[in-house]
Amino acid sequence: MFSREDRPGSVPIHLVHEEEFEQWRGAQPEHARNWLTANNFKAERQRMLLIPDARGRPESVVLGLGRHQAREEFTFWHAAALPDRLPEGDYHVAEPMPPHAAMQFAFGWAYGQYKFERYRRAAPARHVQLRVPAGVDLGEVERLCAATTLARDLINTPANDMNPETLAQAAVDLGRRYGCRHRLVIGDDLLAHRFPAVHAVGRAAAVAPRIVELEWGSPAHPKLSLVGKGVCFDTGGLDIKPSASMLLMKKDMGGAAVTLALAQLVMDAKLPVRLQVIIPAVENAVSAGAYRPSDVIGTRKGLSVEVGNTDAEGRLILCDALALADEEKPDLLIDMATLTGAARVALGPELPALFCNDEAVSSEVVRLSHAEADPVWRLPLWPGYDEDLSSKVADLNNVSNSGFAGAVLAALFLKRFVTEANHWLHLDLYAWNGKERPGRPVGAEPQCVRALYAYLKQRYAG
Repeated sequence: MFSREDRPGSVPIHLVHEEEFEQWRGAQPEHARNWLTANNFKAERQRMLLIPDARGRPESVVLGLGRHQAREEFTFWHAAALPDRLPEGDYHVAEPMPPHAAMQFAFGWAYGQYKFERYRRAAPARHVQLRVPAGVDLGEVERLCAATTLARDLINTPANDMNPETLAQAAVDLGRRYGCRHRLVIGDDLLAHRFPAVHAVGRAAAVAPRIVELEWGSPAHPKLSLVGKGVCFDTGGLDIKPSASMLLMKKDMGGAAVTLALAQLVMDAKLPVRLQVIIPAVENAVSAGAYRPSDVIGTRKGLSVEVGNTDAEGRLILCDALALADEEKPDLLIDMATLTGAARVALGPELPALFCNDEAVSSEVVRLSHAEADPVWRLPLWPGYDEDLSSKVADLNNVSNSGFAGAVLAALFLKRFVTEANHWLHLDLYAWNGKERPGRPVGAEPQCVRALYAYLKQRYAG
């Protein structure tokens, strides 16, 4: 994938903006100029052209960057498609790049080589190697690649092989690699250990619900708590989903997957934090034991919840997990979840919704998310909608009858269970790429991981 030294015959890759193309073209040898003209190449974004030498062998590659933007804004998506499109061989970036752009290029080169081949014969390995550009911290690139691969593999695995037990074991295995302390609470023991909402949602499934907690780091460091929604498959429960809406529900544990990826980054980079990771892992199934609409269930926080809809199960398992994290008054509490269709209606599949109780924190996360090409967009914790979660028989309902602002209402529900944390971030994400594009296969997309990692590095090690 990468080499650190020059290799004989390494092919240069030129990165060219449309506005600079004619000047660049004029500086090329005549045969290259003719080839560019014959192929009507104009440096359009994501268009790549291989320029052959007199014997037909690759002499250089030119990648179009489209209309000009600052090189600091170069994103990894520019490079992600290259490894699959280039013939086997050794390559290097022809022109110097600023350090951030070079990091983005190197990560994109690695990210674009991901393949999920667990259930089919693996394609033969290809030798497409990049000389590491100057200014690249290769260890950091490999760290990011390993973490995002972990998340993608977990999300892409179907529910018959990624059930609550498997997901919890993946968390335990991760913890063991980094010397974490872990606790696992399974089945009816959830009631004895005060996780009644997790138990209610998952009790109908063939594989018992569970909650796994990891702890890592020195008690002298600030407390960082990460919580991820681990619904391994969501039928909707008794408020069952239509079949079309159920097709992608293997990815409903995407919040847990990206949480584990972020935790791996934190531990591998040895950030100076006291890390807590909490994953409630369930399947929202239909059976005689399923929880019902209008049931009233308890929570770890002591609040009672009327079930207005069994398909709003994610917030129910998260509320117990958030309450556990909140008890130790963490400096920063982050939860990630594939929580609402309303967030996708508002922002689409590529832009996770961010909710935060601190203006400065949210602004910095948004800024870094765009710098890392891992964007998030802030939505408000609008207090005027809080009363829409009221219930006549319980402390609150898990849904509203209004039909409006579904993502905001889900965040307001969760906010009831976060009262002690210094700062709280809630991310409502999609975790999936639904259309085939260069460097972006249909399948798992580990959103928020790199953005939050950049923020945590700045906050705790900057």
